[in-house]
Amino acid sequence: MLRHTAARRRRGKMAAPGQPGEEAAAFARRIDPAREPGLSPEQRRLMAQVEYAQRQRALQRRLRSRNVLLALGIGAVTFGIYGYTFYSVSQEKFLDELEQEAEAARARARERAEGAAS
Repeated sequence: MLRHTAARRRRGKMAAPGQPGEEAAAFARRIDPAREPGLSPEQRRLMAQVEYAQRQRALQRRLRSRNVLLALGIGAVTFGIYGYTFYSVSQEKFLDELEQEAEAARARARERAEGAAS
């Protein structure tokens, strides 16, 4: 019987229902559990449970890839802002100018204090 099924597979023909090898050909057939005669309620429940688990795994895979892309995008934007901030702060000269003005003001104040003391 096993040889008969293997020979049919090699020739590319599927076994017809009711013939030996039916089990080997039926695995690829999609069925509706609600319409399938001969399935017990427990088998229908188990099929629904397996289908639900497969959908959840597919959804998790899809969400995982989306989450990775989103994390990379947010990280790139964050590092871009961080790098730009350092770049722009390193080019700012206004603090140096303020420091020079403050030093000049202190020097003038010292001169006035020395002029008033003499």
